Amino acid sequence: MKVETQTNMSNRKKGMRKGTALRQNRQPRNRSMISHPPPIGDYLITHKVKLRFLATNAFNGTVTYQNLLDTICIATSATALSDLFHQVKIRKIEVWSIAQVGTPASCSVQFNNGNITGLFGDAKFHTDTSMGIEPAYVSAKPSPNSLPDLFQVSSGSTAFTIECTAGSVIDVSLTLKQRNAAQITAGNVGVGLTAGTLYFRGLDGIAIATSDLLPPSNLSVA
Repeated sequence: MKVETQTNMSNRKKGMRKGTALRQNRQPRNRSMISHPPPIGDYLITHKVKLRFLATNAFNGTVTYQNLLDTICIATSATALSDLFHQVKIRKIEVWSIAQVGTPASCSVQFNNGNITGLFGDAKFHTDTSMGIEPAYVSAKPSPNSLPDLFQVSSGSTAFTIECTAGSVIDVSLTLKQRNAAQITAGNVGVGLTAGTLYFRGLDGIAIATSDLLPPSNLSVA
């Protein structure tokens, strides 16, 4: 058994007293300084959403960036609407088309370059055909860094073309973004709107009374 000598005990006590003295003499940290608030990377609203549309008639046509941004609007008067967001990019488009008895159903999606020279979509033609009880189904995503994959402002340039049968269901997954700028007026006027109310519009950009690609009926539509 190890026996602690008087010398070792004395040295240990001196060390303890020295450590206590150092702690007592240590200057307290200056806690009066307040760091500046952290920077805000993006103050404006970015919103990811999946919008659903129902085809009341067979459709074979184009959808523009203006059409996409016009799908969610705020009424500014009984007839005028402004887009809630300024920029849009496409994440995914899904289409389900039902086959009729004895008649196959086809659906397709193609991302386009629109009217902008030198800027292109991937031009891939996504299509499917069904002859049975299951619907034709297409799930299409734009290629990375192609035009539909990047934020676009409201314009008449074609975002994609779509073909589907009557009764088709179309889901469009978008990322929408605001800018520090004036709101953009929607492409078509409404009727009997209430100023300040949020409205949804058809995917084809036509007034709801004549649109072939309608949002769900339980929403406020214009």
